[in-house]
Amino acid sequence: MAGIVLAAGEGTRLRPLTELRPKPLCPVGNIALLDQALSRLAPLTGNGPANLAVNVFHHAGQIQAHVGDRAHLSVEAPESLGTAGGVAHLKPWLDGRHALVTNADQYLPDGLKGFADGWDGERCRLLCAPATTRRDFTTPDGTAVCYVGACLLPWDLVKNLEVEITGLYEVLWRQEMEKDRLDLFVLPENTVAIDCGTPADYLAANLHASHGASVIGEGAQVLGTVTSSVVWPGAYVGPDEVLERQIRAGTRELSVTVAG
Repeated sequence: MAGIVLAAGEGTRLRPLTELRPKPLCPVGNIALLDQALSRLAPLTGNGPANLAVNVFHHAGQIQAHVGDRAHLSVEAPESLGTAGGVAHLKPWLDGRHALVTNADQYLPDGLKGFADGWDGERCRLLCAPATTRRDFTTPDGTAVCYVGACLLPWDLVKNLEVEITGLYEVLWRQEMEKDRLDLFVLPENTVAIDCGTPADYLAANLHASHGASVIGEGAQVLGTVTSSVVWPGAYVGPDEVLERQIRAGTRELSVTVAG
């Protein structure tokens, strides 16, 4: 089994934060989301570029510099290939191995403990949580669930994926669901799983990581009042400023503030 972090998305809903850095490098609890993703794969796959891969497109240079030699880099150009295309692009690297795939923007503080236990190596296994607003799949007992950013893909299915702009749901999971072959691994109801795609969810993940306290990055200068907020590394909060449930990024000269 080999691990893949999907990190090629543009993070449009997090703009203007993602104009400064790609979403996978946005910090949660002062740890980049990408680093958290690699850390949750490694116990099941091992470390290093032989065992871990990261696909990149948006701000690819920043991610390449950040990852260094910790993982194999799959650079997509001139367009991002989507979730299925991104995995297909890595078929030569996978070289017959099953793929453990996770989204870089998913906050999963409990990691993937137990996720691969008892997997048959034949069906796609999807990490899911009980549905609240978004309903992606239904379990055999009728429970509505949503996908929360991690899956196990057997090589026998991966090998048929094409290197084209496609999504895993569209070209693989939908067909497997119709055949009643999806293996849905449902997390307990109280498990935290946050897709950091919007400022509100990104702030929520940070406040969970900090147990409700504001998260202040290294080198940030905070002279004003900050409550339940995130201040990125190197950012500046002036003496007369009051931040409440906001995200402050950038520098003193070029400050960016987003409401969470």
